[in-house]
Amino acid sequence: MRALMAFTCAACIGLAAPTITEAQERPNLTQLTEILDDLYSSEASIARIEMTVTTPRRTRTMRMRVWTRGEDRALILIESPSRERGTATLRRDRNLWNYLPRISRTIRVPPSMMLSSWMGSDLTNDDLTQSTSYRNDFDGQVVGRAENGRGWLIRYDAHEGTVGLWRRIEYVVNEAGTLPVLARYYDRRMRLARVMRFEDVREMDGRRIPTRLVLEPRDREGHRTEMRYVEMDFDANVSESTFSLTQLERRR
Repeated sequence: MRALMAFTCAACIGLAAPTITEAQERPNLTQLTEILDDLYSSEASIARIEMTVTTPRRTRTMRMRVWTRGEDRALILIESPSRERGTATLRRDRNLWNYLPRISRTIRVPPSMMLSSWMGSDLTNDDLTQSTSYRNDFDGQVVGRAENGRGWLIRYDAHEGTVGLWRRIEYVVNEAGTLPVLARYYDRRMRLARVMRFEDVREMDGRRIPTRLVLEPRDREGHRTEMRYVEMDFDANVSESTFSLTQLERRR
């Protein structure tokens, strides 16, 4: 599961042709695309994540455990606070189910609800099932230096007919072209919909990753969702049976 981010790219449209030095320094698009696709993914993983949701009225923090297998299996279990404890979400391919312990029921998320908020955050149900990849579903381009002169601006435009919310995603990556710093998401009408910042780079289980992701929607003033990786095991032993409806209910 991918993770999950008033800027414009106008300043980049009129960039001059790169100098020889700049061309030599530019990151390799193919390698960079692989990094972005695989940043948090592995054959199987187990993570503990803390998510803080801020709205104009309140701020609340949830702690959760997440099991994944490949790119199309995920199980998320809310561990705290007590009000949400035991709530779980299962993803299999593009299908999503929620287990609600208060009523002891498992509910499948219908297509009409895929754009709804997940657990009151700025993430949507669609974010949890998104299976597109930058390698297969987008055309990438190294535009040039980022606006602040530090790092590089990378642009991905969705192929015609690609299923998903985003027509364009722009990344600002670090100077070495190895990690994202910022991502901007443009909807199908080419409106900037949200921005995600990647912060607090640390080594977890032998891999250097941004451990704090801050997502801010552009159409909801005062809203933001922050996700912090507390623990991460990229080489976990997670069986296929973990991602069954039976296990979804047992995890409570």
